[in-house]
Amino acid sequence: MATDCEAWLNSNPVEAEDLSDSFASGDEDNGGVVIANKNINNEINGNWVSSSSNSIHEARLKAKAKRRLRKNSSRDSGRGDSLSDNGEVVRGSAVAPTSPKSKLLDRKSRLGKGRGLPKKGGAGGKGVWGRSGEVYGPEEVDQKDPNYDEAQENCVYETVVPPLDEGDFEKTVTPIVQEYFEHGDTNEVVELLAELNLGPMQSEVPSLAVSLALEAKASQRELTSRLLADLCGSVLSHGDMEKSFDKLLRELPDLVLDTPGAPQLVGQFIARAVSDQILSKTYIEGYKGRVDCEYTRAALDRAAVLLKMSMGGLRIDNQWGAGGGQRPVIQLIKEMNLLLKEFILSGDSKEAERCLQDLEVPHFHHEFVYEAIVMVLESKGEKTFKMVLQLLKSLSASSVITVDQMKRGYERVYMDIAEINIDVPRAYFILEQFVDKSFSMGVIDEKLRDLCPCRGRKRFVSEGDGGVVKLESY
Repeated sequence: MATDCEAWLNSNPVEAEDLSDSFASGDEDNGGVVIANKNINNEINGNWVSSSSNSIHEARLKAKAKRRLRKNSSRDSGRGDSLSDNGEVVRGSAVAPTSPKSKLLDRKSRLGKGRGLPKKGGAGGKGVWGRSGEVYGPEEVDQKDPNYDEAQENCVYETVVPPLDEGDFEKTVTPIVQEYFEHGDTNEVVELLAELNLGPMQSEVPSLAVSLALEAKASQRELTSRLLADLCGSVLSHGDMEKSFDKLLRELPDLVLDTPGAPQLVGQFIARAVSDQILSKTYIEGYKGRVDCEYTRAALDRAAVLLKMSMGGLRIDNQWGAGGGQRPVIQLIKEMNLLLKEFILSGDSKEAERCLQDLEVPHFHHEFVYEAIVMVLESKGEKTFKMVLQLLKSLSASSVITVDQMKRGYERVYMDIAEINIDVPRAYFILEQFVDKSFSMGVIDEKLRDLCPCRGRKRFVSEGDGGVVKLESY
């Protein structure tokens, strides 16, 4: 590059006047370089110099021109301006390159080509898969491709799901069954199991569901029986069901450790499965004379008894009962009344508490409080008064009946006391006494006690009392 610049300078002698015009631009910090006129050859800055000093000055000017040319040539690389060995311009004009600062950040094409259209017709760029609206057809296989394999031309690719082993089976299926106990949608369970490759673990689904239901509530056992009926035929076969119940009967000694009533519950599941035609009617008879375990014998005996009772009119399809939220309100009220009557006869508050929890209607406990107070108002002795008050205190202390449900039950009695008083004339007086006792025992708070209605009825005793007004008493 230095040789080219020197040759160009030799072929085009640089005049001081030309240099002042071409290179004395605003690049210098001091505003440019002032070069003396060539007409004053021997005078520089008002001082007379010799020819040797003049030659030194010219050499400095040439060096500065070379540096400026080298700088401009690096900026304008690729623009087509270059110098040959003899100093002639190969491409472009012979005008010395300048320093176009205004074009440094110019993104336009330096070659002047193109019409300003987007690259590749709008089909290029990062994240672009082609022109908008372009539809790709099936790609044809090129038989001349060196990687072409005739055996792969009719090949079909499918997603392969590996079968579940025993450890993965329990981790995958257990959450599905537990979630089913919450929503009760058998179709969702069928879809989830169909997506899994159960493989040899297919017959383990019923046994896993029943073992989880043994530790659950009666309503969830009913859901399990419905699930087994819906799985049979769509996901599981009758053979899978029989294998699963055979495994349950073999594992009864281990299940009894966690659930003492497992033999009776498994027997009920077997009877329900036979009633739903999941198991054959000869399933129980196939075990006759071949059972050594006492728990297995108890389960089969329980199933046989239930099936005989079903012939006499017992509905096995409803042996677990419906869930609390699925029962009719009238049926719940009847069961609560029976529960209260049984408690009055037995006096066992723990059993009454257990039966109330088995109903699985914590949102409906205010009805139990209402029925209990109405029973006290309609009773004639002090026994019912004291027993019901003690029962409500026990249920409140154990949080079986929440404060909100207790308050709502009392408020319902306050609202209906006028109608109750039609059938029970002493209802106001008994209710006031019951509310005071409830407050003293900590069943209700002071605010709820003050809301108790009272009938302030007044009457004259007789005309001879001198017009003295007396409150009515009972």
